Amino acid sequence: MVDVSGKGVTQRVAHAQTRVRLPEAVLELVSGEEIATKKGPVFATAIVAGVMAAKKTHDLIPFCHPLGLENCKVTIELHGGEVVIDCRCTVHHKTGVEMEALTGASVAALTVYDMLKAVSHDIVIAETRLMSKSGGKKDYERGE
Repeated sequence: MVDVSGKGVTQRVAHAQTRVRLPEAVLELVSGEEIATKKGPVFATAIVAGVMAAKKTHDLIPFCHPLGLENCKVTIELHGGEVVIDCRCTVHHKTGVEMEALTGASVAALTVYDMLKAVSHDIVIAETRLMSKSGGKKDYERGE
């Protein structure tokens, strides 16, 4: 692990995003803003999985500091044939929460895939990226 003993405690915030492309066979199952399968509501389940994963990041990725997240919010929106998953994490600590936000968004996307794979294997987890972070040595904002 990186030694953070000399760093000060500040509020750290990170926002990560993952995009998932869905094939037409899956889009036919959309009802309102949710997709229901035999396993249950896809997006609601993915939100819970994303939050759980963000909280367990230190168990999944070697050398990540265990952080007691103060807030973790996963949101999922369907834009045409693409699912946009956002994960925002907040903590007061000596180290950032980028990995927690990235893990939360990634596991939410994997959950979408798992719950829909019986319908189609043509689901594409397209990209996972850090959108912004603040509170550390330097802030970051993805410019687009």
